[in-house]
Amino acid sequence: MSAVDLSAVRPEPVKPLIWEGDHLRLLDQRVLPGELRYLRCESAGDIADAIHGMAVRGAPAIGIAAAYGMVLALRADPDGVQRAFDLLAASRPTAVNLRWALERMRGLWLERPDLAALEAEAVKIHDEDLAQNLKMGAFGAALIGSNASVITHCNTGALATGGHGTALGVIRSAYALNRIARVYNTETRPWLQGARLTAWELQQEGIPAKLIADGAAAHLMSREQIDWVIVGADRIAENGDTANKIGTYALAVAARRHGVKFMVVAPSGTFDLRCRSGADIPIEERGAAELTEFRGVPIAPQGYDAFNPVFDVTPAELIDAIVCESGVIARPSREAVRAVLG
Repeated sequence: MSAVDLSAVRPEPVKPLIWEGDHLRLLDQRVLPGELRYLRCESAGDIADAIHGMAVRGAPAIGIAAAYGMVLALRADPDGVQRAFDLLAASRPTAVNLRWALERMRGLWLERPDLAALEAEAVKIHDEDLAQNLKMGAFGAALIGSNASVITHCNTGALATGGHGTALGVIRSAYALNRIARVYNTETRPWLQGARLTAWELQQEGIPAKLIADGAAAHLMSREQIDWVIVGADRIAENGDTANKIGTYALAVAARRHGVKFMVVAPSGTFDLRCRSGADIPIEERGAAELTEFRGVPIAPQGYDAFNPVFDVTPAELIDAIVCESGVIARPSREAVRAVLG
C-alpha cells in the first residue's frame, strides 16, 4: 500500500473511495484536514490494514472497502474466499456493515465464482449506499422543524459512506430545506473525527456550525434550545439498541434529561437481527496509546495504562427515531424494527 499526495488535483466532490478496476484508492482520513492524500490499495491485506489503521472509517465506508477487498483477494487466489473473509472481517469487529458486505460477496462467489460478477456486486454495494443515504436524508429531514439547532457526534458524512452521509446526510438535506439554523459538532476524542472531518465537511457545505468539546454537550443543552441530537450507528440490535462511537450513550442520557430528541440514522445493512439486544454487540477496544499519545506525542505519563473502548451502546428507550432507507422507526422496539425492515 503506497501513499500518493493528490492535494494539487483535489477531485470535486471529494470521494473517500475510488475504484480503479485493478486497485482501490482510499482517502487517508488520518491526515485531514491538513492534507488530501489517497492510499493505493492493491490487495485485501492493504485494505484490511487501512480499515484497522483508521485510514478509512465509518461503518458504510468500511463495508464498501471490504467488498472491493474481496474482489482483489479472489483475483489473486480464487480458492481463498474464506481466508479473505476472515482477514477483512477481523479489521474492525463492531461495525456490522463490514460483515454484511463480506457475507454478501462470499455468498455470491460460492454461488457463482465469476470475477466480473463479483466486481459488479462490489460496485453495486457502493452505488446502493449513496442511494440509501439520499433516501435517509429525506426521511430524517422531514422530522426536523424549522429553525432547528442540532448536535451531531463523530463523522457521518460523505467521508464515512458512499456519498452524502447518514446523520450528516440528514443535516445536509434539512439545511437544503432551510430547516437547520445551527449545527454543533463534537470533537470526538481520541481520533477527533468531529474536529478534523465533520467540521471540514460542514465548512465545505457552508452550513453554520460550531465545534464543541465532547464534555460540553450537556452544558449546551441546559443553556441553549437544542432540538435534536443526530448520530449514525455501527450496529443496531433487533430491539433497537444501537452501538455507535464512544460518547453517544452519554449524549442520549443528556438529551433525555433536557427534553432533546434523539435520532439515529443508518442503512438497513447496519441492523443485526442476530443480536437480540445491545448486550450481544461486541465492543472494540483499541490500544492505550490512542489515549495516552496524540500523533506520537505523549500527553500522559510514560507507561500509564488506559481503557479505550471505541464504541458504546445506547438503549432503544433513549432513542426517539431510527431512520433507515426503508422509513422511520419511531420509539424503537423489537416489533417496530421488524415492522419497518419486514
